[in-house]
Amino acid sequence: MLLNILAVVAGFAILIWGAERFVLGASATARNLGVPPLIVGLTVVGFGTSAPEMLVSGLAAWNGNPGISVGNALGSNIANIGLVIGATALVAPISVHSNTLRREFPLLFVFMTLALLLLIDGYLSLWDGIILIIGMFVMLFWITRIALRSRVTDPMQKEFAEEIPLHMPMWKAGLWLLLGLALLLLGSRLVVFGAVEIAHWLGISDLIIGLTVIAIGTSLPELAASIMCILKKEDDIAVGNVVGSNMFNLLAVMGIPGLIMPFQVPSEALSRDFVVMFGLTIALFAMSFGLGGNHGRITRLKGTALLVSFFAYMLYLALYSA
Repeated sequence: MLLNILAVVAGFAILIWGAERFVLGASATARNLGVPPLIVGLTVVGFGTSAPEMLVSGLAAWNGNPGISVGNALGSNIANIGLVIGATALVAPISVHSNTLRREFPLLFVFMTLALLLLIDGYLSLWDGIILIIGMFVMLFWITRIALRSRVTDPMQKEFAEEIPLHMPMWKAGLWLLLGLALLLLGSRLVVFGAVEIAHWLGISDLIIGLTVIAIGTSLPELAASIMCILKKEDDIAVGNVVGSNMFNLLAVMGIPGLIMPFQVPSEALSRDFVVMFGLTIALFAMSFGLGGNHGRITRLKGTALLVSFFAYMLYLALYSA
């Protein structure tokens, strides 16, 4: 048991550092190629921060544990809002001004609805996986269009420009990109191995371990990134990272297992976990834009409400699986 716990802890540590190196290399490469910072931030960085979830999900499906995959996708979205935004708002209130974010939220709701419609029959098929992956490319295309239209006036353009390396040589960016990918592969393998063994030892389902231990662990890069952003007064990026990551989780993290190994989706994933994810997403939208206003402020009180909701959900899962 101790070996399995160490494997999970070591795997998460490698995943976090690997994701950071991967994002650094990929974003520097894109910037060296002349891609505007806002587009790099919304696409390359969003993809990179969701890379741990994608690899863990794919590897879990490959090893015959698809419950971990769907639990990781839904649980990470719940953790991103309840834990990441909640904890970040406790560090400092988050002010949201980006019109790009305002246009991204409807996309997030569209993709949540699409995922629900595909899974409502209780089965994630190969075609469901293909549709979700196509949806990911549609999302990237649409976000790029939004970014091109608003990059001059959107405050995230300046925030991303300050974050993305400007003078990193291409060879060094490529090196970090490849090293980060290798670390992500190694870390995901350790996490899946340890988590599956722990779930079996505790007698709980793969879905529960995916919703809890793995979801929280793979959300740690978003937590670290959002806290660093809020300390640097880059409030819009702090929320944008979560919105982008949640879309990638719904489309890529959920779609990859369908391509590898179609499977039955546990009924509670739809009746319980999808409902919680929808509710928290609606709450985040209302907090971010003041229920119809042009911008909003996620105060410490609102952050506390998100955190309490998240830990209440975790407690429910613990009691449910006992």
